[in-house]
Parts: sequence; structure tokens; C-alpha cells
Amino acid sequence: MSLFKGLKSIEGLRFRIVDAKGQVVGRLASQIARVLMGKDKPTFSPWKDDGDVVVVVNAQDVEFTGRKWDRKVYRWHTGYPGGLKQRTAKEQHERKPGEVLRAAVMGMLPKNNLRRSMARKLRIYPGPEHDYQNVDGLDVVNFEMPPRKLREKGSVLVLPPGFEPFNPHAYWKRYGHRLGKTTDAAEQQQQQ
Repeated sequence: MSLFKGLKSIEGLRFRIVDAKGQVVGRLASQIARVLMGKDKPTFSPWKDDGDVVVVVNAQDVEFTGRKWDRKVYRWHTGYPGGLKQRTAKEQHERKPGEVLRAAVMGMLPKNNLRRSMARKLRIYPGPEHDYQNVDGLDVVNFEMPPRKLREKGSVLVLPPGFEPFNPHAYWKRYGHRLGKTTDAAEQQQQQ
């Protein structure tokens, strides 16, 4: 595969290396789309394709917030009767690690004739190795995104040490099943 396939010329283009490890898909995709469109340059014009080439590494380590791994669904139609197909984000990510991120970026690019040429400048690699590491004559720049902390599931429900809920009965009734605990009345019935 050619490194520059789909690019008319590489003069004046920077190759931005983005590490996707631990990044949230939507936040990362918006930054990538911004670079692909060229909105981070002072010469931005909406009718020109001035964006840089974005090389994403570690795409298999992206994250979703909340329960999107199980609830977000990708749908497409084969064109045949009854041909509606769908996969959850988790299934799609297991089959093709970069497609979840690519779909998010494609949804954020403009829906016009420049979209295809902008999308050609997006290169996604599932692991840390990529083809642009030791190529002479390329302006390779690392693109830094601030790290984002992700909560563990259920961490919101756990109270800090020494704190008690204002209304313990209502708290355990509402959140007890998530924490593996039951209400006081249910505990008394189980003991008898």
C-alpha cells in the first residue's frame, strides 16, 4: 500500500500523529475533524481542502463514556429486502478497531464535495506502529490531547468513607440493586 495513496500532493502538508489510547471517541473525533478541515490554520477557507494528514495510532484503545459500548448501534442496509443489519459499538470495535473512530469522524466532516478528499487524509492504525515513522522529507508533528479521566462503572453510587445517605432507606431502595445490597425490609425478610 502506498503511503500517499489518495493525496494529490504532499507539499505543505503536515502529518499529525494522534495517540488515541484512553481517549473518548467523540472528543477525539471532533479534534481530528477540525484538523482534517484545516480549521486550526489561519488560512482556513470553507471551499478549500487545506487540512493536514492525520495518522491515528492505538485506535484499539479508545473509550466510550457511559454505557455506549452496549447501547450505541451501527446500522446499515444491504439493499435487499429485509437486509437491515446492525452491530453494537462493542461488536464493531472487536471486528474492526478503527471503524468506530472513522464513523465518528465521518459524521463530523462537512457533507459536501470536499468530504471524500478530507476523509482520504485520515489514516487509522489499531496498534502503536505506523508507516510514517521513518520517512524522509515529511513534516511529522505529534498532536497532543489532554488526557481525560474515565470513571469506573458504579463509582458515582459509592459514598466516600464516613458519609451516610440523608435517607438511607430511599437510597438503598434506589441504588441497592446496583451495589449488591437490598433495603432494610428485604434484609429482615431474608433473615427470617
